[in-house]
This record gives sequence, C-alpha cells and structure tokens, in this order.
Amino acid sequence: MSVAEEIRQEQKKALSTMSRKEKLAYFWDYYKIHVLVAVALIAVAASFIHQYVTNKDYGFYAALINTSPVEPGQDLTSKWAAEFQEYAQIDPGQYQVYIDTSFALSDEMASQYSMANQQKLIAMLQIGTISAITAETETFERYAQAEMFCPLEDILSAEEVEKYRPYFYYTDAATFEQDEADNDNTAVMKDSSSLTINHRDPSDMDVPVAVGIVLTDDNLLADSGLYAYLEDAQYDFQGYQADVILGIPHTNEKPELVVRFLEYMKLGED
Repeated sequence: MSVAEEIRQEQKKALSTMSRKEKLAYFWDYYKIHVLVAVALIAVAASFIHQYVTNKDYGFYAALINTSPVEPGQDLTSKWAAEFQEYAQIDPGQYQVYIDTSFALSDEMASQYSMANQQKLIAMLQIGTISAITAETETFERYAQAEMFCPLEDILSAEEVEKYRPYFYYTDAATFEQDEADNDNTAVMKDSSSLTINHRDPSDMDVPVAVGIVLTDDNLLADSGLYAYLEDAQYDFQGYQADVILGIPHTNEKPELVVRFLEYMKLGED
C-alpha cells in the first residue's frame, strides 16, 4: 500500500468516528484554501463570461462635461438613455446608449482627477466612442480651437441647417493656424479669455465656422439643471455669459443620431 493510500485509510477511520459538526470543522481546516481558490476562480470565470455575453458596443455615447453634481437617487441620464434608445430605434439587443456626466475638466485646477478625465476623453474620441460632447463655453471653445468638432454645415442637411441655425455656435478658423504657430504645433490653445467675442454672431469673426449648437435654453438638458451653475453672472467667457454647447466630434461615424438626440431633447420645439 502506498503512502497516499495509507493516509486516505487513516482519514476514513478518523471521519467515521466524528459527528457531522466535527466533520465540517475537519473539512474546513484541511481544505479551506482549496475551497477559497476554487470559489475565486469560479467568480472570475463567471464575471468574464457575464461581461462577454452582456457587453455591447455603444450605439450612442454623449459626454456631458462639467455638469453640476447630481442629487443622490437622481437617475435622470439613465432615463434619458433608455428613452433615447427607444426614440432613435437603436437595437437594445446589440447596442447600449450611455449619457456620461462623470467628466470634470479644468485648466485652473490641474488635479490628477482632471488629468485622468482629460486622458480618458481624448482616448475615447480617438477610437470614435463618443457621439456628442456638451460643455460650457470656455471648455467647448478650447476643443473647438483644437479642431475636434465637425463643421455643422458640412454634415447637416439643408433643412437641418436652417432649423438649427438660430442655435449655432461659431469659432474663428482664422485663429487655428495662429495658435499652432504660437505653440510650436501643439494642441495647446493660447489664453484668449481676455478677448471679447460673441460666439453666436459670425460677424464677430474673420473666418466663422459653426461647430456647435447652443443648448442653454428651451430643451430637456437646459431644464434638467445639470448646468444650472452657469446662470451665475460670474460664469462668463470672452465678454459674454457662458452657454452650454453641443458638438459632434470628427470621429463620429453616425452624426445623424446626434440630430435625433437634439430632436429628443426637444430643441427648437414650441
């Protein structure tokens, strides 16, 4: 008889004289490491399988930058996402819709959190995840000057241009090359906050380009209070009260869904 067999025989004899409670204690003492490892492996495998089965590509992803903190229990953006998915007829079996209010960006406070948000946003823009971006004027203009947004008149239909023209936000393309020269071809925009520019009036610029749609008033986002802090007079930029603007990134392959999103937000409706 081998040593292993002898050990098993001794274990059987010992177990035969134990009560049920003693057997459980014996089992736990000798096999708890094996059990814990097995449970951990099963949990990891189950998590991987769940993510593989349930994870879906984004059919629409809106990044709402620098929103006000939401109240505990408020799940407005999840409600919007579910409603918009149905409104835009985005197949829930294949895609998910997400409206993300987690982005907090600030040049004045270069915290690790803000830098991580910046890196996350840029990475998601590069791979084309983000369908639309909303932000207050200062942040939006910084990205507009980095040429991240599509010129609206290039991607909207003639009817859509006329419908949304009263809400157009313009940036001055004449400053693009100037900024690149001044910054040695980097994407860092020079400080222009002291200038006086009305971004809703193209006559204020040399080469106006409509790159955004103003959502400050008369729509679901405006009524939600997510950008209510901009009503404070201190939030101005380049001589004008700050607005909330939506832009369509160049990497968005389905800009028509953003138009549907504007319709869902009830922009331009009486």
